[in-house]
Parts: sequence; C-alpha cells; structure tokens
Amino acid sequence: MSQENQNKGKVSALLPIGVFLVIFLGAGIVFNDFYAMPAIVAFLIALFVAFLQNRKVGFQEKLRLIAGGLGEENIITMCLIFLCAGGFSGAVTAAGGAESTVNLGLSLIPPHFAVAGLFVIGCFISVSMGTSMGTISTLAPIAVGISDQTGFPMAVCIAAVVCGAMFGDNLSMISDTTIAAVKTQGCDMKDKFRANFLIVLPAAVITMIFFWYITRGSSFAMNEAPDYSLLEVFPYLVVLVGALIGINVFLVLIGGTVISLAVGVSTGNIVLSEMFTVVGDGVMSMYDITVISIIVACIVSLVKANGGIQYILDLIKSRIRGKRGAQAGIALLALLVDMCTANNTVAIVMAGPIAKEISDEYGVDPKRSASLLDMYTSVGQGMIPYGAQLLSAATLTGLTSFDIIPYLVYPLLMAVCGVAAIALSGRRKRESV
Repeated sequence: MSQENQNKGKVSALLPIGVFLVIFLGAGIVFNDFYAMPAIVAFLIALFVAFLQNRKVGFQEKLRLIAGGLGEENIITMCLIFLCAGGFSGAVTAAGGAESTVNLGLSLIPPHFAVAGLFVIGCFISVSMGTSMGTISTLAPIAVGISDQTGFPMAVCIAAVVCGAMFGDNLSMISDTTIAAVKTQGCDMKDKFRANFLIVLPAAVITMIFFWYITRGSSFAMNEAPDYSLLEVFPYLVVLVGALIGINVFLVLIGGTVISLAVGVSTGNIVLSEMFTVVGDGVMSMYDITVISIIVACIVSLVKANGGIQYILDLIKSRIRGKRGAQAGIALLALLVDMCTANNTVAIVMAGPIAKEISDEYGVDPKRSASLLDMYTSVGQGMIPYGAQLLSAATLTGLTSFDIIPYLVYPLLMAVCGVAAIALSGRRKRESV
C-alpha cells in the first residue's frame, strides 16, 4: 500500500467500527439487554468486514498489516499485564485479601458517617481490588443493611457504593482500564496515577461531603465487629506502593502474586495443592478482555491502513485548535465510545490509538491523555443505565438504574474536574510565556 493512500483519510474505512456499533447496540435495543450480543462476536464480524474492504490489497498483505499491529510493543505488553493482573487478583482473593480489605474499611467507619463511609470504603476497595464490579458486588449487601437500619433510601446507599467503585476503576494499578490507558498512550503507570489522582481528588472530596450532608443526623451500628487480617491486606499494599514508587509492573504483580500465595497457604485459606489453580482461575478471568484487545488491534490496523484513523484525525483537527482542544477531543471521544460499547476497557482499547495520534499531533502529555481516556470512559460507565455497574447495583438491591442515577454525583463531578484541568492547563501555558 502506498504512503499516499495510507495518509489519505477515508470515511469508508470506518465501516467496520460502524458495523460493530450497529450490531452491538442493535442487539441490545432489540433484546432489551446490552449483553445479549457478546462483544467479541460483534468485533469478529467487524474484523470480517474490514478484511472485505479495499480489494486492491491482497489477503496476505492484510494479514501482514494486522500482524504488524499485533506485534506492536504496547499491545503485547498490555495483554501480558492483563494476564499478570488476573493472576494476582485470583491469588489475593483466594488468600482472603478482598474480604479482609472490606472488613478493615468497615471497622473504620464512624457511626455518624455511615453512607459517606460507604463511599470512602468503595474508593479504598476499588483501588485495592482493581474492579468496580467486584467492589459493587461486595459492598451492595452492606449498603442494603445500612439502608434498613438507618432508614435512608436504598438508592442513596447503593449510589455511594457505585461512586466509590468508579473512583478506583480509573486509578487502581491492577485495573484493566488503567493498564489499557497507560499502554495505549505509552506512559508510566505511576505518572498517570499521580496526574489522574490530582484531577479527581476534588471530585471525591465533594462527593464525600455530599453523602455526609444528605444523611447527617443518623448513624449505623454493626451487630458485631468485622473480622479482618492485616496480613491478608498486605499484598494489596505491596502492589500499590510498588507501582507508585516506579517498580516494573510485571515485577510488582508477580511479587504480589507470590506474596498472596504465601499468605494464603500460611493462613490456611489456600490449600497447597490448589495454589496454582487459583492463579490460573484469575488469569482465565482476563481472557475475554485480552482476546478482545487482540481483535480490536487487528481491526484498528486495517482501519488505519485504509485511512480511517486519518479521517478521524482530519475531522478533529478541523474542529479543535491547540492543546486544550486536543484534550477536549480525547475526552469527548472516550465518552462517546464508552456510551456506545457500555464497557470502559473496550472503549479505551478502541479509542486509545486515535487518542495517541491526537496527543502526538498536538503535544499532549501522554499521562494527561491516558488520564482523560480513563476518566471519561469511567464518567460514561458510571452514568449509563445499561452499563454493567448500574445493572449489577440495581439487581443486587431490587432497584432500577434510574432510581440510582440521581445520586451519582461522582461521575458528574469527575467530568467537571476534567474540564477544569483542561482549561487550567491552557492558562498555565499562557502565564509561563
């Protein structure tokens, strides 16, 4: 394929992405279930469409193109990190780390701080566990108990849990969204964490105050003190601290897995003969997102070769000016793709290559583009009524997604803080000139 054709933007090259959205969203609307069509099936159909395009390029040449895309360092690294993170998650959960971490947080809740405390615990748990879904499923029964004993609306209590879950979903060192954002943008995890944390911290503080204010005057007392072990929490702390100080992520995750297995065996939570099984189960839990990442990389390679990425870049360039506009474009792109896919990790994998092109073109710092990708896909995921997080929270409490949405202040505040960060970045630049 000539360089001239490769650099020419073509809207027709985006057909595979359009086919994916039509099939995926269409199945969700028709069956009233946005998980009726597995994402991997829709992506495979889109890949087939991509292969049918551009008959001037032979089948073998197209295979060479996608092989080149798959061989890209960040794609391979991202997939390997997914698997390592899954292994750690399986080991630390089997060792009792997840339960102890939840109980430790519960033991620290002041009686008058019940619902706001649920949000804080949700933040802590989601950063530790790296999964918003796991956080919601773990804390939802506790939210129900607090609602029953305090008389506060169930929607308020579970909204606090969802808000806390979304806090860690884009900050945790072992979250698949964080891994995808960092690897697609080519930055260090610790740098992205620091940049991201400074942006969302005001949103978290205001959210905590909000839940305290609307539930002030009541308290919650547990029937018995929750049982926890600091030793079981220790592997989470090792991974968090290790990643923050800049130790290689592979070493951090492998070390955390080994420590988790040692803790689990020593406490009797893991039978010695099953220690490799729990790691394998954790790795298998990441198969879906790993395979999806591979298929999406194949699609993006063909779309890019046919001029689809260039078309999007040309379209964005015609509507934005300067670095602030580029950041706003990345944020909007991430939000829209997440609203279409209802999966923030998939959205990051899809939007990541385009965001990287935009950030390179306009000089946006990779850690800022990674933060915006992660934040705004989480904004969408924390608000759409057909997303897995809200559907899970509603199912576990007998509510509907629309009952919970009015109290989901954190995703909205996160979006506002992101806009403020974009605006201030331009201001600081002008002041320094």
